[in-house]
Amino acid sequence: MNDLFDLSGATAVVTGARRGLGRGMAVALATAGADIIGVSAQVSDADEIGAEIRALGRDYEARKVDFADRAAVVALGDELADRAPGILVNNAGTIMRAPAAEHPIEYWDTVIQVNLSSQFILTQALARPMLERGYGKIIFTASLLSFQGGINVPGYAAAKSGVAGLVHALSNEWASRGVNVNAIAPGYMATDNTQALQDDPDRNAAILARIPAGRWGTRDDMGGAAVFLASAASDYVSGAILPVDGGWLGR
Repeated sequence: MNDLFDLSGATAVVTGARRGLGRGMAVALATAGADIIGVSAQVSDADEIGAEIRALGRDYEARKVDFADRAAVVALGDELADRAPGILVNNAGTIMRAPAAEHPIEYWDTVIQVNLSSQFILTQALARPMLERGYGKIIFTASLLSFQGGINVPGYAAAKSGVAGLVHALSNEWASRGVNVNAIAPGYMATDNTQALQDDPDRNAAILARIPAGRWGTRDDMGGAAVFLASAASDYVSGAILPVDGGWLGR
């Protein structure tokens, strides 16, 4: 049974791997046996995550790309497709807050490009060798806002709702060809993206009161779901969006 979760010999591309949820998932995948190609806007082979993964006996390579730069993402996809990795974790993202009526169009364009368009471009490139091989695992980071609307984040809510739709669409086309496409929907996680909420006493209290588990999530909470969706244990799971939210959506 343990072999179902063994990723030995696999290579996983993890975007947004340098910190936060991406780092948590990358380390979990490495612990299960995968080598990691970490992709972030600011990343190098000397980052702490590289040392952490190498200490587990796994290989780590860093790739730097600006996900708001479409041409750069296309080039990255072409490069990584030649490596034919078996696992892709689409986690890189950004959030920009402003009330909808005053939300700058520049905010909207950047968030949609980083959180949705770039993820499709990279997925399309890396899926091609997976489809030729007849096996692959693609995992997106969705959000509670794939199900809900949020406040002051119209671009982010639209992008994460788009991620959910993309997961379903790709699953419909690729599940029969051996490529599983799923997503993890993290709840309120203690990361840089939520620091403003954590620092606001009223919002922090309201959020904690709404989470049945009674705490913010951490990057380590993402690891089990990532390993499951990247492994043979999930071979008959496709088009799913798995909440890791401390019970938020069930309340």
